[in-house]
Amino acid sequence: MRRRAQGELEAQVLAVVRAGGGPVTAGWVRERLEGGLAHTTVITILSRLHEKNAVTRTRAGRSYTWTNASDEAGLAALRMRRVLDGERDREAVLARFVSALTPGDEERLRALLSRDAQAGPDPADPTEGR
Repeated sequence: MRRRAQGELEAQVLAVVRAGGGPVTAGWVRERLEGGLAHTTVITILSRLHEKNAVTRTRAGRSYTWTNASDEAGLAALRMRRVLDGERDREAVLARFVSALTPGDEERLRALLSRDAQAGPDPADPTEGR
């Protein structure tokens, strides 16, 4: 059996949860994943996704049902944010990130920042102003 790349299993689990179209159980997710994962492994991945705000969970008896809260782009953004949060010099990290962008990506980023600046802060986002 080949070893999965970092984040690959999380992405697969998230895709299965999204395909459910609503609340799903860990057992339901496990049945749809390849590789014969243990139930506890699926629970661990779902719990990690919950900690990253990529899925929500609702108590259902002694277990939970899981619902998608983020798409693949959202999950990638959460990973990027976690890396940034772990660095002391955020400005240096952001400067290096921006300087490494392709011209097309830099233009996209400028357009997104301009659009967000015009829209103003999101009152529902507790991280605004960081």
